[in-house]
Amino acid sequence: MSLRIPPASLTTRIAVATIGYMTATLIHRKRHTFADGKKMEMVIWEVPQPVLGSPHCYKYRLFYGDSRERTVGYDNERPKGDHRHYGDHEEAYQFTNIEQLLQDFYDDIAKRRDDL
Repeated sequence: MSLRIPPASLTTRIAVATIGYMTATLIHRKRHTFADGKKMEMVIWEVPQPVLGSPHCYKYRLFYGDSRERTVGYDNERPKGDHRHYGDHEEAYQFTNIEQLLQDFYDDIAKRRDDL
């Protein structure tokens, strides 16, 4: 089984906040705790201007792991831009769109779990 996100779930605006110097709209937030205690958390904001290092107008952080270790992570921390983490390893990530970002994240989680 693989994790999938329905595209319609990305259309609802959840909140508006200020991140740094700009107003941002929260477009996706999800948390899930697996039976083994591992956690998955996703937060995606739409911002009026690209974050330094990224060409798109989204600010995001996706986390899978536990309190001791990040197993998989995706984010676009400035000025690094889009990148992903596998444990302590970090590599550039080619962002195309939000749906693909979430699918890539889900696929990476599924590769590391036996129950998906």
